[in-house]
Amino acid sequence: MIGTFVTLFTEFFKAGLFAIGGGMATIPFLFDMGEKTGWFTAAELADMIAVSESTPGPIGINMATFVGTRVAGVLGGVVATVGLVAPSVIIILVVITLLDKVYKLASVQTVFSFLRACTVGLIANALAQVAMLTLFDGYNILIVPCVIFGILFVLMNIFKKIHPIIWIAIGAITGILLL
Repeated sequence: MIGTFVTLFTEFFKAGLFAIGGGMATIPFLFDMGEKTGWFTAAELADMIAVSESTPGPIGINMATFVGTRVAGVLGGVVATVGLVAPSVIIILVVITLLDKVYKLASVQTVFSFLRACTVGLIANALAQVAMLTLFDGYNILIVPCVIFGILFVLMNIFKKIHPIIWIAIGAITGILLL
């Protein structure tokens, strides 16, 4: 059982260390983690993303807590969450002490420009993977999810002032009605 906790911490530590850009940037790491460990399938990951997006809190932390709890109970949830957050805490503590001194250096600005590009790439990859899981079954387009996506996308762009919680509720109700 201790080995499971070590693996949970290590896997989520790696995800937290390299997923620059927030919770959505952890999704490629979670796909890899699911394949490597067998803790969850790609379809289960898509469900976790949906639940994590619709619950309060950062998606990465919600997913780490969910996976950890599923694999090793409440303590597993704590271990996975701490593993995901630990790199950020360590890096921020180091960066905050150095940033004021070096932020204006051209080399530091170059590093930040590459980090921003990397972040966009990770999030775009996550978008593509979630879209493939949600809208396609292999090479077949899933008509109903595509229609729901299209309708909600158009409505959200027309009615921009409607709160995201309402859109989440509409999506949940639509899913319940189509069961």
